[in-house]
Amino acid sequence: MNDKDSTDHAADIARRVESFVRETIVPYEKDPRWGPHGPADELVEELRCAARERGLLTPHIMADGSHLTQRQTAVVLRASGLSPLGPIALNTAAPDEGNMYLIGKVGSIELKTRFLAPLIAGRVRSAFLMTEPAADGGAGSDPSMMKTTATKEGDVWRIDGRKTFITGIVGASVGIVMARSADGACMFLVDLPNPAIRIERVLDTIDNTMPGGHSVVDIVNLRVPEAQMLGLSGEGFKYAQVRLSPARLSHCMRWAGACIRAQEIATEYACRRHAFGKPLIDHEGVGFMLAENLIDLKQAELMIDWCAGVIDGGSLGTVESSMTKAAVSEALYRVADRCVQVMGGMGVSGDTIVETVFREIRAFRIYDGPTEVHKWSLAKKIKRDYLAGAAGTAT
Repeated sequence: MNDKDSTDHAADIARRVESFVRETIVPYEKDPRWGPHGPADELVEELRCAARERGLLTPHIMADGSHLTQRQTAVVLRASGLSPLGPIALNTAAPDEGNMYLIGKVGSIELKTRFLAPLIAGRVRSAFLMTEPAADGGAGSDPSMMKTTATKEGDVWRIDGRKTFITGIVGASVGIVMARSADGACMFLVDLPNPAIRIERVLDTIDNTMPGGHSVVDIVNLRVPEAQMLGLSGEGFKYAQVRLSPARLSHCMRWAGACIRAQEIATEYACRRHAFGKPLIDHEGVGFMLAENLIDLKQAELMIDWCAGVIDGGSLGTVESSMTKAAVSEALYRVADRCVQVMGGMGVSGDTIVETVFREIRAFRIYDGPTEVHKWSLAKKIKRDYLAGAAGTAT
């Protein structure tokens, strides 16, 4: 398949995904099985059955296991994000999407068969266990602070520690656990549920679109066969980088779709609602907000496409994805906030999906690295580059 045929193929998938989300998934947004800790497993299965029947489950991964390029994935995942339930239905949601990518890149044939195949088929969900409680002094934005330990005992690893904000572990069947061995960071694939991994509580958070919510987890004497280590001992941070950039970017893709939908709803409201003798959109204060949204959405689209192209070119895209995640999350937050403002009381009610999108985007500014951490990291790079340049020009 040449580049044009491949691009046309991705565009066709995106059109089918958009039609499916708008026609089939949007009506589920009022389903009572969607609660404060995400959609119930029954609802998830019903949504995925609908996607499977349309031949759209996991649409960014082909039947032979190959992936669309990141640029092609962007148009598909953006279409899936037109409803917050779309990524769940289509199996393009976090953390599964990032976990599938990582296992596909790093896992052995045996691990792919056992853990990856059921994920791609949408039969199971997964969790990524990395973040640790601040009260324990554990890893958050700084993964080098990791406290969870992995100790080798023969051909088995014993893992002990606590994790927090573990998305989707309630109801998950596959877990990727990060721990620290004598060699450094490690990753392990485990079957869930496991009696050694105890869910202390599910946190009440501002967002509620991810099945299973976000949990605090206690890991005590978890025994994992050496064959279930993902890659090599001490290489965990390197593998995390493999997952990191595409996962950051796919968040941007999905939530761009959600904000496009919010903009549509706010635009319709502003054009239909009258105040002071004319439609709201004809009042400069309202019309300008929607115009600013249009600008932010286009800039977000271009940033995503640029970063996707860098990754498609073979780079890890660590710096580019950091720039994109910071810029896009802030731009999308402005879009969602303006949509709420344009709609007034309707914007803060549950009568439309705009209020949900606003809450989700607010959380997105923190997840996968707060904006401030990305800026700090970029500032460090600026300093490094300056010092290297200064050294190179010294006489």
